[in-house]
Parts: sequence; C-alpha cells; structure tokens
Amino acid sequence: MKLSKIKSKIPEKVYNVIKKEIKELRPCQYKSIKKGILDGKNLLICTPTASGKTLCAELAFTKIILEKKGKVVYVVPLKALASEKFKDFKNKYPFIKTALSIGDIDSADPYLADYDLIIATSEKFDSLIRHRAVWLNDIALVVIDEIHLLNDPGRGPTLEIVITILRKLLKNIQILGLSATIGNPKQLAEWLNAELVEDNWRPVKLHKGIYLNGKIEFE
Repeated sequence: MKLSKIKSKIPEKVYNVIKKEIKELRPCQYKSIKKGILDGKNLLICTPTASGKTLCAELAFTKIILEKKGKVVYVVPLKALASEKFKDFKNKYPFIKTALSIGDIDSADPYLADYDLIIATSEKFDSLIRHRAVWLNDIALVVIDEIHLLNDPGRGPTLEIVITILRKLLKNIQILGLSATIGNPKQLAEWLNAELVEDNWRPVKLHKGIYLNGKIEFE
C-alpha cells in the first residue's frame, strides 16, 4: 500500500515527516491500518524485528495527539530504551510536546500534565498510577513496547497490573501492544480485547544454520 493512500487519514504534519522516509507501507503497517489502528481499536502487533512496528505506534499516537483526543503514554521495559525513544520522537516530531519519565518512582511528576507524549518504563508508569497523577484521565492511548515481557517473572507482574488498572480506570482507552516474539499471541490478544496483527516479513532475509568447527552449514 502506498503511503499516499492514507494521506487523508493522518495529520498533514505527520504525513510530511513520514513521506521523507518511506513511500510504501510495510505489511504490518497496512494490516494495522486495515484492522483499525487509526480508529481507536486495540491492536497486538507481532512481527519480526525492524518490520515497522514502531511506525504503527507513531501513526496512532500522532493522530490522537494532533487531533487533541488525549495524551499518549509509551511504555518500554528499560530506561535506556526509554531515553532512545524520547530522543527519536522528540527529533522526528518537534511539534509534539514529549516528556521522559524514568526517575524517582516515589514522585507523581505533576509537570507531566503539560506534555502530550510521555515515555516511561512500566515501573515508573505503575508508580504514576499509584500516585494518582492528575492527568491520568486524559490518556487516550497506551503503547506497550516489548509486551511479551508479560511473561517475565521480574517485570511481568508490574506490567500486567498496569494494563489491568488502566482498563478499569479508562473504559475507552486504546491499547497497542508491540512485540517480535510472543508464544501465545491469540490468547494475549483476547485478553487485551485486541485485533491481532501477525506477519513474517522482515527487511533482511533470515538464514538459519549450524556452526561447527569453524564452518556454518545453512539449512
């Protein structure tokens, strides 16, 4: 699908940014659009690394923010990844007020009320919810990157609690889960009440082989 076909569905500012990078949407991107990512639908996107999942999230959160439908929280598992996403989104979309929240988990960070896109770790977001941050009711979309970490014995329970509380507090919230590897995608999509987007396309073909005695034998 050509990017130009969705020009009328996304803000002009966003289209002008994205068209500099791509002319044609990748499989997971047009599948996500067909399944309602731009219409507020919950989606679970399970596709290989570098297949274009992040742009799916960008299309969703820029539309919500620029159409003034609410705030967006982008949840990642690690502080380093949060810092990377903050830098990338701030540079790419300078017209969106973007904040990074990865600090003291005992603070409600009231200054975040002035921002539209908030990037946080799951632990920090859990703290913000427990501190009853005043802007929580303004959230329209939550993006959960690396959502397969729900199965992680360390981080999984916190992430599960965050998702459960959000769905109880905000009945109309849109949830977007992103992952390259999920063992039970259908069950997870059902739990999230989400449409499942799966695809095997990857920008670089993956070759499998066995390394033995200094040689690799490919399948």
